[in-house]
Amino acid sequence: MPFNTITILGITGGIGYASAQAFLKAGWRVKGFARANRHPIQGVEFIAGNAGSLDDLKAATAGSDLVLNGLNLPYHQWGNGAAENLLSRVIAASAGKTMLFPGNIYNYAATDRIITPTTPQRPQTYRGEIRQRMESMLESAAKSGDLQAIILRAGNFYGHPFGGDFFAHLILREAEKNRICLNSRRETANAWAYLPDMARAFVALTERRQSFGSFETFHFAGHLATPNQTFAAVQKAVPDRWLKQTSYPWPLLKAIGLFNPLIHGLVEMRYIWDNEIGLKDERLENILGENFGMTHEQAIAEVVRPYFASKAA
Repeated sequence: MPFNTITILGITGGIGYASAQAFLKAGWRVKGFARANRHPIQGVEFIAGNAGSLDDLKAATAGSDLVLNGLNLPYHQWGNGAAENLLSRVIAASAGKTMLFPGNIYNYAATDRIITPTTPQRPQTYRGEIRQRMESMLESAAKSGDLQAIILRAGNFYGHPFGGDFFAHLILREAEKNRICLNSRRETANAWAYLPDMARAFVALTERRQSFGSFETFHFAGHLATPNQTFAAVQKAVPDRWLKQTSYPWPLLKAIGLFNPLIHGLVEMRYIWDNEIGLKDERLENILGENFGMTHEQAIAEVVRPYFASKAA
């Protein structure tokens, strides 16, 4: 494989950090962009900058074949065109390159039980509409010949080694007290994407990008698991602890959300937890091959064992 260079925007975030490790392992030259190098990765060329500056973004992507857009504003900062403006700068900085874009399931309705790349997008929330507009921006730029865009859509991310994801913030929020917080609909399955596996999927797609069109969307199935299955996997990973189940405090979160826009955004997306929405993509499955990635139990163990070990230290 020829020597390639990728710039990862937002390298300190979950998908950025995992992707940096995956591309390094695959033999790529990796450049990472963020405000500060909070979690250095050996082998990554770090570039400090401000995502609000087009000049900084262009400097970070200069000389790269690929750009992975791992930049994501906090929920309460998406409005007033901020999310679209950020993406517009990234598109401009990625001209003539291939952009990898992590997608989510916000673009779809609660009644869409299994979504494929051809499923019509019917966002039912404000944030879903924003994500739909952002993907339309990518499609327009790609079809205009400005860049190649590859979207890899997945469910809820987990597996950030520094705890910066929903799994750590909510499910493990009382783990020190041996309590695991889960959605009250214990038999409603949710889609999960273990970040190291998703990052490896990005690498696999990148290696085939020359055979793709200017705009491609793939759906990463990840793990479809109920809260009960997730709890069982956590308990199996730490058999020396007697864990108890508690439920997401939705009423409390709703009340807090009246004054906290970040929590309000979380509550707005409750439908994702209360309805089973899985992902399916036979084309991606053929690319990745059989038995790609970890099982749900294995991935959960990779996440929770270090967490409990750090709390016991």
